[in-house]
Amino acid sequence: MSESITSGWDHEVDVLVVGTGAGAMTAALKAHDQGGRVLLIEKSSQYGGSSAMSSCLLWVPNNHLMPGVGIDDSPEESIEYLRGTTAGVVPEERLLAYRDKGPEMLRYLTDETRVELIGLPEYPDYYPAVKGSKPGGRSVEPAHFDARVLGEDFLNLRSQNLQMQVIGRLGMTAVEARQVLTGQPGGMLLFAKLVLKYILDIPWRFRSRRDRNPSGGNALIGMLRLSLRDRDVPLWLDTPARELVIEDGRVVGIVAEKEGQPFRIRATRGVILGAGGFEGNQAMREKYLPNPTRAEWTCGNPDNTGDIIEMGLDAGAAVDLMDDAWWGPTSVVPGEDIARMLVIEKSLPGSILVSKAGRRFVNEAAPYIDIVNSMYATHTPENPCVPAYFVFDATYRQKYMCGPIMQGSASPDWMVKKFFSEGYLKRANTIEELAGQLGVDAEGLRDSVARNNEYAKTGKDPEFNRGDNIYDRYYGDSQVEPNPCIGPIEKAPFYAIEAFAGELGTKGGLAVDEQARVLHTSGQAIPGLYAIGNCSSAVMGRSYPGAGATIGPACAFGYVAAMDAMKGS
Repeated sequence: MSESITSGWDHEVDVLVVGTGAGAMTAALKAHDQGGRVLLIEKSSQYGGSSAMSSCLLWVPNNHLMPGVGIDDSPEESIEYLRGTTAGVVPEERLLAYRDKGPEMLRYLTDETRVELIGLPEYPDYYPAVKGSKPGGRSVEPAHFDARVLGEDFLNLRSQNLQMQVIGRLGMTAVEARQVLTGQPGGMLLFAKLVLKYILDIPWRFRSRRDRNPSGGNALIGMLRLSLRDRDVPLWLDTPARELVIEDGRVVGIVAEKEGQPFRIRATRGVILGAGGFEGNQAMREKYLPNPTRAEWTCGNPDNTGDIIEMGLDAGAAVDLMDDAWWGPTSVVPGEDIARMLVIEKSLPGSILVSKAGRRFVNEAAPYIDIVNSMYATHTPENPCVPAYFVFDATYRQKYMCGPIMQGSASPDWMVKKFFSEGYLKRANTIEELAGQLGVDAEGLRDSVARNNEYAKTGKDPEFNRGDNIYDRYYGDSQVEPNPCIGPIEKAPFYAIEAFAGELGTKGGLAVDEQARVLHTSGQAIPGLYAIGNCSSAVMGRSYPGAGATIGPACAFGYVAAMDAMKGS
C-alpha cells in the first residue's frame, strides 16, 4: 500500500476495474455508459477469469425474462427466499440491494449490450422448501455466441473448464447438457448436430481445437468483451495490480506492473476490485478453509491467488466468510489442470457417495454446496470423508457419463483403459473387491449398497430423502421409476472414483456494504474502493440459493459499484 503518491502517474482514468470476469466487465460497461473513462486490467495473459471457465448462469430473482417463460415472481417473494436461505448471515441492506438491482442489471445487459440471455423455466431454486422459492425462471444463461466476430481476440479468452465441453471440445448450454447427459430423448441427435457444426467450422479446425460456437462462460464473456470493444474500452492483459495508492484516506489509484515495471494508474472516481478469490493459493486455503484442502481440487481459476484480498487487508479492510466457498464435490483427472465438479453425475440413479467407512452420509442429489458441507461435517481422523467415493454399477456406466468418461454405450471399458491404469477409475467384479481397491470398509459398503437397492424398489430414501424434491429430480433420469434419482447398484462390474472437497471458487473476501464499498475494520467505507465477486464476501452468505448465485451477484454489484463511483461518492 502506498500513501500520498500525488504525482508521477503514468495513466489516468475515472474508474479502474481490476479483473476481467463477468462482474468486472459489467462494471466497466456501466461506468463507461455513465460517462466515465474506464480501464480494465488483468494479471494473466487471458481475460475472463473463472467466469469464462464456468457455465456462467446468473441467478436473478424477479428478472424480466420470467414472464416470458410463464413464471411469476415478486419483490416480496424474492426477499423472503433470500432471507430464508441466507439465515441472518447477511445484512438486510445488502439483500435488498441485490433484490432491487439484480433485475435492473439484467435488463441493462440485455437492452444496452451484446449480451443475449435465455430464461430457464425448469431449472428450480436449490431449496424448494424455503418460502419464496420458485420452480424455475430465476436462473438465466447466455445463448450460444458466434465467437468468429471476436477475430484473433477469441484466442485471448480463457478456455472453459473441460467439464463444460463435451469430449473436451464442444460447448453446450445448461439445457442442452441436461438433455444429453441425463439420457433424455433427442439428446444424441442434439449432440450429433453440435459435433457436425464443430467439424464444419473450416478453416478454423486447422488452427485450433476451440469451439467458436461457445456456450456458458465463453459465450457470456465473449458478448461482454464485444460490448467493451463497441465502446473502445481498453483491456490490458499481463498487468497485475500490486498495491493500492491512498491519499488522505481515499483510494486514488493503484500501482500495477506493466511489462515488468511499476505502472501507476490514477482513478479519479474509484477502483473496483473484481479479480476473484484465493482458491489457487494453497497457503491461504490452509489458513482459512476447513482442512484437508487442496488447490488441485478447485474448478476455479488457478490465477486466483488472493492478491487482491491481501491488498485490501494492507489497506485496513475487514474480511468476512473467509472459511467458506462455493463448494461442490470434484473429480481430479490425471493430466487435466482443473478439477471437474460432479453436478449431474451424483443425481443420477444407480450411484451413491460413501465415506471411508463405506457409509452414505448425504442426499447425493442435494445442491453441491451441501455435499461438501456434509463431507466436512462427517470427516474425522477416525472416519475420513475427504475424499469420499462415488460408487456405481455397470448399468450406470453403460447409460451415463462420469467425469471425463463417456457412457459405456459409446465408450466401452477397453476404450478408456488409461483411466484404469492411472488409478482414476476403479473396477471390480464384486462390491467387496471394489471396497478393497478403495480402502473402504467392505461391510459398510455392502450394507450401503443393499439399502440403496431396497430404496430403488420403493422410490423412498428414509435416510436422506434423495429425489424427494423438484431440485433433486432436475438432474435425475426421468425414464427411471419410481424415483428418477435412485436405481439399484447390482450389475457387475462395479466402479468408483474419488470425490474431493472442491469448489467453484472461494466465498470469503473483503467486507462490503450495499453499494459494494469496501469496509474498513472500523466499519466505515473506504472512500474510492469497491469490491465485487469472489474477492468480496458473498451476499449469499453461507448458502447457494440457485444456479448462477455466484455470477448474478458479481454482475449486479459491479453495476452498483460503477454507478456509485460515477456519482463521485
